[in-house]
Amino acid sequence: MNEILDVAALVLILIGALLCLTAAIGVLRFRDVPSRLHAATKPQVLGLMLICLAIALSLRSWPVVAFLVPIVLIQLATAPLSAHMVGRQAYRNGTIDETGLHVDELAESKRTPPAAGG
Repeated sequence: MNEILDVAALVLILIGALLCLTAAIGVLRFRDVPSRLHAATKPQVLGLMLICLAIALSLRSWPVVAFLVPIVLIQLATAPLSAHMVGRQAYRNGTIDETGLHVDELAESKRTPPAAGG
């Protein structure tokens, strides 16, 4: 049984590392900000989760699991938040192609200045 868990941990680490690698390549290769944000968050978070699962399977210890769960939860909380903030700032700077947006919820706030009160 230990050998099966070790092989499963190795496979999970390999898949997680490949997902993190594809996230890094996507950040470098994609042209627009939304595509880069998608590449930076989705596969990277899944890759980290798979690597944490592999560590838990490999070490087979409840204190390790208790240490890894907050890491995964913090990553799940901060990755979408940081992507949202980067995307919003890119929108404000005008570096996003607005013709490619399906829904533009910030168009009204862009027309009125923040200090205008409207």
